[in-house]
Amino acid sequence: MKRKKLHRITFILAGIYNITWGLWVSIDPTWLFRFAEMPIPTYPEIFVCVGMIVGLYGVVYLEIARKLEKGFVLALVGFIGKILGPMGIFYYMYIGKWTFPAIIMNVTNDFIWLIPFGIYLYDSFPYFKKDLEGSFE
Repeated sequence: MKRKKLHRITFILAGIYNITWGLWVSIDPTWLFRFAEMPIPTYPEIFVCVGMIVGLYGVVYLEIARKLEKGFVLALVGFIGKILGPMGIFYYMYIGKWTFPAIIMNVTNDFIWLIPFGIYLYDSFPYFKKDLEGSFE
């Protein structure tokens, strides 16, 4: 696989980051709202669930780093989430429910990972395609 070392480092860093972010949000689920000067939600436990999901993505990213040739589908799910998350925040900023500073969440959780994940998807697709071809025989 091309750029194997880059991909391994990317997914190790993404895994560590996501696990750390998930733990942080689970411990302090209102930090983003305070930072972005938005009303504290009535049910911050919902944001704890977001932290749990992001943290679990971290485990998935560490597995991709371990088996780069087998991670295409898992990375694709993460990549799509990194597109859908910003779409959601832009919508909520547009309708006035979220403030611009809240975008820090998408900068660190989504935008910085888009290009490295995209390069990985490009490099890993031949392995996925080869594996897929053998799956239906």
